[in-house]
Amino acid sequence: MDEDTIASIEQGRRPLQLDFAIQLDELLDTKGALQVAVAKVPQKERFPAFVQDFVEYEQEAVSLFGYETQVVPGLLQTEAYARFVFSCLFPPIDEGELEEWVTARLDRQKLLARKPRPVLHLLLEESILCSEIGDPVVLREQIRHLRQCVELPFLDLQIMPMRLPKHAGLAGPMVLLETADHDHLAYVEGQLTSFLHDDPDDVSVLQLKCGMLRSQALSIEKSTRLLDELLGER
Repeated sequence: MDEDTIASIEQGRRPLQLDFAIQLDELLDTKGALQVAVAKVPQKERFPAFVQDFVEYEQEAVSLFGYETQVVPGLLQTEAYARFVFSCLFPPIDEGELEEWVTARLDRQKLLARKPRPVLHLLLEESILCSEIGDPVVLREQIRHLRQCVELPFLDLQIMPMRLPKHAGLAGPMVLLETADHDHLAYVEGQLTSFLHDDPDDVSVLQLKCGMLRSQALSIEKSTRLLDELLGER
């Protein structure tokens, strides 16, 4: 285990898992103190609810489901598209901070090259791809990038059609993931707030929503054809 991981545990940014606590007790001769401490931590307090901590879990996730309503999922954004998204923030951020945010966004995409590969299922609204906001050239290149990403064997992409009689995702975007330790988490972000859910009851509700969203969206094959149509290649 590398030093950064140990530091994250010591600083409370990463939960100490029971099996590792037992190993540490043996290595450090702490007579079971860490094991007892971990066992007494309430379930709701095991996971910090901060964006930077979510990104850490995301990078090590075994599987991830993401649903977006306004923008292309961050893991699939091009540099130009990401820069446009951050330029829309209000109050606006300065140029230096914007560049830092773009760099951080692109850095997250290293997940796509990680081994072992994560299993990703991303779902986005058709309206995102038909928007007239911003530079049409940037959007077209973004759609072309999505079409390329569809070819990744570990990534499924579905599009939610604009014409839909019922919609299970009206409450907004969310991300669900399974950690390397097989914990199930859900991350929900809104105006001035973000929350990382680890309570099994809460996560279960959002997992049910995800299942319904996947059934309501276009199939993977139809979603791919829609991307081709938007690019004028069909």
